[in-house]
Amino acid sequence: MERPTVLLHAEHTGPEPPRSRGPVVERIAGWSARHRKTALFGWLLLVAGAVVIGGMLGTKNLNSYDPGQSGQAERVLARPGVVQPDSETVLVQARAAAGHGVAGDPEIRQAIRQVTAALAAMPKVAADIRSPLTPGGHKLISRDGRSALIMFNVAGKTGNADQTVAAAQRAVASVQARHPDLRVAEAGQASVDRAINSVVSSDFRHAEVTSVPITLVLLLLVFGALVAAGIPLLLAGTAVTTAISLLAIPSRWLPMGSTTSSVVLLVGMAVGVDYSLFYLRREREERAAGRSKDEAIRIAAGTSGRAIVVSGLTVMISLAGLFLTGIDVFTGMAVGTIMVVGVTVLGSLTALPAALSLLGNWVDRGRIPFLGRRRTAARRSRVWEALARRVVAKPVLIGGAAAVALAALAAPALGMRLANPGFRDLPTSVPVVQNLLATQRAFPGGPAPAEVVVTGRDLTGPAVQHAVAALQGRAATSPALREPVTTTLLGHGQVLVVSVPLAGGGTDATSNQALATLRDQVLPATFGRVGGVNYAVTGMTAGNHDFAAQLDATMPLVFVFVLGLAFLLLMVTFRSVFIPLMSIALNLLSIGAAYGVVTLIFQHGYLHGPLGFSPFGAIVPWIPLFMFVLLFGLSMDYHVFILSRIRELRSRGMPTKEAITTGIGASAGVVTSAAVIMVSVFSIFATLSVIEFKMIGIGLATAILIDATVVRGVLMPAAMSLLGDRNWYLPRWLSWLPGGRDRHSVAAVPEARAMAAAGRR
Repeated sequence: MERPTVLLHAEHTGPEPPRSRGPVVERIAGWSARHRKTALFGWLLLVAGAVVIGGMLGTKNLNSYDPGQSGQAERVLARPGVVQPDSETVLVQARAAAGHGVAGDPEIRQAIRQVTAALAAMPKVAADIRSPLTPGGHKLISRDGRSALIMFNVAGKTGNADQTVAAAQRAVASVQARHPDLRVAEAGQASVDRAINSVVSSDFRHAEVTSVPITLVLLLLVFGALVAAGIPLLLAGTAVTTAISLLAIPSRWLPMGSTTSSVVLLVGMAVGVDYSLFYLRREREERAAGRSKDEAIRIAAGTSGRAIVVSGLTVMISLAGLFLTGIDVFTGMAVGTIMVVGVTVLGSLTALPAALSLLGNWVDRGRIPFLGRRRTAARRSRVWEALARRVVAKPVLIGGAAAVALAALAAPALGMRLANPGFRDLPTSVPVVQNLLATQRAFPGGPAPAEVVVTGRDLTGPAVQHAVAALQGRAATSPALREPVTTTLLGHGQVLVVSVPLAGGGTDATSNQALATLRDQVLPATFGRVGGVNYAVTGMTAGNHDFAAQLDATMPLVFVFVLGLAFLLLMVTFRSVFIPLMSIALNLLSIGAAYGVVTLIFQHGYLHGPLGFSPFGAIVPWIPLFMFVLLFGLSMDYHVFILSRIRELRSRGMPTKEAITTGIGASAGVVTSAAVIMVSVFSIFATLSVIEFKMIGIGLATAILIDATVVRGVLMPAAMSLLGDRNWYLPRWLSWLPGGRDRHSVAAVPEARAMAAAGRR
């Protein structure tokens, strides 16, 4: 059993190859290792400078607009001088189904008066209070007569509405306490924003506090040494800190959504740990084989460092595809994630080799009992190599079975339905969500009406007033529209907002059909006949519809962009046309399987109890595209790392099938470790409250798990075995592409044969 090890050691202890200038990646890492103090100081200066810049500038909260007609209306409402206050509603209804209703129940009427009086006593909190007990207030009573709405606008600055509304919520809660037999429930945009801000802030702190300790524990299990485990965590942490701080710069002209920082944390931790593991694994392997510290770092830079650069470029190319959608919410996410990946790649090529050079053998200090010695050796995995050997022997049977299984798992995604959860973004245990659901049942379309934004001249004139009256008349008779239709004049008479409740739940097919009726039939017959005015419809239903329409129109372009550039990058990297085609096909299969799991869980409602969410029969529209671009890039980490090792062995003269099994065995440890850590970090997001975070966490964790097991252990060796030497086929007319044979064929054919012999033994 020991003879192959001795042979390998003898091969490695010969004279070191002469140092050459080498590729750019190797030269950067070599310079960082030789000037380690300068490189580390430069990295720390970058991090500190980013934090200072971010603190001085601060991240601006620019408005993010929906595409299409709803975005046009939102821009009008965001004009200087046009201030649209947040609207709130208070639902008052009898809890018992056999109640007398608003007209015949004195307790309901008393509660309405108490809420109205409490709000009127706070002019700095509530304005424009409308009661169902005032003249014309019958429109604020439900059709069955059991429920009533009190409507008001939040006073003060709109930017502080989520803080101002707290006083109104306390006043309403006080009335509720006096009438336990009634439901007295407040809901609206300001109260929802307050709840979301509180939940998102709490979730983000939970993700930060939970992800770091879990990652550290897993890294300790991987490396068995405290110092080595801390290096990936430090790289990922400093890269995330740098990227989030630098978001202050693009936030001056690009909208950064509330989820951007969370996504940057998610991606930064994932790639930071991945890239560190790739580098540390190879550096340890070379040192264990007898290389000097500097030579081990140099070889790690030329192999794993090169794979890191290719992986990073693939991730950034994939994320850049989001710019093609033209959707504001994707812009901030793309900028933030591209930034954190770029910073992490830079740190992997500079700070990481510098730290390894400075630490030397100290990197293995702080060993964990019973783990330290075994983990330090960086050995090959006999289990994964044996599995790959079985697959290579029967690629059609085993590979075909795995492909069919993943295709079956992806099948539910064919019925995926896209829709926004609206206020169901939060769990139903949140009080404001319960209030909104109750209001929605009593007044369909009430909590989130369509808003017709009208601009032009003479908005208070008879022609416009006649159009409003005609619209109110249509709402009273149309099954698609609801009452009350209300108007608000903004910006000193420059903008008229007409609120029109729609049938349905706000995001379902009924609401979309009602929106089409309003846009295509009702408005052309009313405001369309008024000369000198323009109108556009916005609101939750309109925003979701226009977002989905823009997504449908641009998604094919994003797919072509991402797949095309990834193909070109991988073709140049591996000097092959079949390797990128195989990698893309396997990636799409694993992403499809992740789509299927997300559809089963979140659309069909499986596991909604343990995961703590309320299914709404659809997937949030931006999730599938974001999952595609992010997963396509992250999954390539493993593909590039494993394929680089296989190509390296093949270039040393090892037969293709032996290179496949040996390369998978040699890279199994780092891929398994990286996948466990990444799946753990992503799974943390599945425990958060906001349903988008749960979808991202489940989807990404599922795809990475599939990539690290089924794809790495079965489908990749099966596909490469079937291709054989065609794996490395490149047409002659493309022979000018850079690349060529691997420079790190240190022991050439003898070492390759010895490694194969060791694997067989």
